[in-house]
Amino acid sequence: MSKERARRRAEREAERARAMRLNEQRQARAARRRARLARLIPRPVRVARQGGLLARRRRARNVVVLLGFLLVQTLVWLIWGSAFLSFGVLVFSLLLAPVLVTLAFDRRI
Repeated sequence: MSKERARRRAEREAERARAMRLNEQRQARAARRRARLARLIPRPVRVARQGGLLARRRRARNVVVLLGFLLVQTLVWLIWGSAFLSFGVLVFSLLLAPVLVTLAFDRRI
């Protein structure tokens, strides 16, 4: 009887060792695949938004400038409706916007 138990125990241990070997091979293959993918596909870079007072002011200023620009373009398009005049006001606004932003928001003046 003890020889039979010893043989079954040896079979169980051999099966357990084979299963462990297969599991290790599977894990090694998965690790190699993950490493290969990590080399091929760059990880996304998270750009954090600055949250200080100056950054908030700059964002608010940019929103005001953009809304003003869009308001002027919309009013010209609604009031006159001419494509040529709308294009002219667009070009003039693009040239004049930096000057107005500097005059309105520059603290050195």
